[in-house]
Amino acid sequence: MTSTPARAREVGRPRVVVAGAGFGGLWTARTLARKEVDVVLVDRRNYHTFFPLLYQVAAAELGPTDIAYPVRSIFRKAPNVEVRLADVTGLDADACTLQTSAGPLRYDHLVLALGSVPHYFGVEGAAEHAFPLRWMDDAIPLRHHVLACFEAAAAERDPERRRRLLTFAVVGGGPTGVEFAGALAELIHGPLLPDYPSLGRDDVLVVLLEAGDRLLSTMPPHLGAYAATRLRHRHVDARLGVRVEVVKRDAVVLAGGETIPTSTVVWTAGIQGDPAVRDWGLPMGPGGREPVGEDLSVDGHPDIYVVGDLAYREDRDGEPLPQVAQVAIQQGRSVGTNILRTVRGEAAKPFRYVDPGMLAVIGRNAAVAQVFGRGFKGLVAWVLWLTIHITWLIGFRARALVLVNWAWNYVFFRRSVRLILPGIRAEIEEEGPVPGVPPSSGAV
Repeated sequence: MTSTPARAREVGRPRVVVAGAGFGGLWTARTLARKEVDVVLVDRRNYHTFFPLLYQVAAAELGPTDIAYPVRSIFRKAPNVEVRLADVTGLDADACTLQTSAGPLRYDHLVLALGSVPHYFGVEGAAEHAFPLRWMDDAIPLRHHVLACFEAAAAERDPERRRRLLTFAVVGGGPTGVEFAGALAELIHGPLLPDYPSLGRDDVLVVLLEAGDRLLSTMPPHLGAYAATRLRHRHVDARLGVRVEVVKRDAVVLAGGETIPTSTVVWTAGIQGDPAVRDWGLPMGPGGREPVGEDLSVDGHPDIYVVGDLAYREDRDGEPLPQVAQVAIQQGRSVGTNILRTVRGEAAKPFRYVDPGMLAVIGRNAAVAQVFGRGFKGLVAWVLWLTIHITWLIGFRARALVLVNWAWNYVFFRRSVRLILPGIRAEIEEEGPVPGVPPSSGAV
């Protein structure tokens, strides 16, 4: 039996610590794998999540293992990359030390890829009573909660309570909100309602609440209008120009006083940089993000880089780069390359973002896409969305599982991931649901 070779550790080699195994951190580490540096990749989770499909886990279209991949398996053949399972708890920039729950990590170069957390914009009760949709820890409880609502409604004789249990409010009309609202409507009007013959179509309401005057504000207006039309066709009440003022356990209150009784509020309205970083003495920019220079390093700390959702950098038009996967991936590659150039005594190259476009799926055969400088909608955009997402999934197994699940759902109008597991199910009580717990401050 052949033993696994030990990780290479050469005296005098630069040590790169990468905090976070999301898109930015993962692609930084992949760029540095099998190169002339030692890498320590630290994350509170032992897997990488393909976040663009997270909403499908919450909507029972995919299982969690379909879009998650073990980090250690990714770097199995990279002897210079060490993976640590730990929380990031602090930073001593003067001593070049990252503090973690597993002990301090000294570095020659540090890459902060801590990601983001939900931004509730000061809305009363949102953090306490709304379901976020940022992490796998959010998606699974949300899925169980939706299914538990149907179970409770099927046994509920009070029509008012039943209506509240079957009203689902999604706050935020960006890509995540649009995609989750569409997927939830397809789940309900596809496999769920036939499973509950005592419940009728009129008992259910999926409402999408957007404060702006259109959906998908980062795309051309005609694509946002198409998304709104297709959602309404799929029984989603898409409301524009409405602002949420209060989120309660059993209702959401809109500006103007209208109250929507609901047991489920899903918050997709915005994100911000991890607030724990504010206590580390680094400069802060808009949205709790770290301002970075052309090479993505922090001002005054050339050995510290920031990538992904936590980084604040404006493009050539003066607009901040969006907090999306492609930005994080390209930044991770750029930082990894620049660290290697620095190690070799070469000058760093400035980061330039190449925008591949934006996509959002609304449901079966319906999507919108702004790619290749053109706008697409309908079936063509849907095929583009499928192709691009499958391409970016990590691992053949993940691609195969997702394709099989999508094919099954498409052909048979069914979703197999509809299990309510003991110990995970969200309890439905008189005062409302118990929301999923968002990640703690300072967690990676």
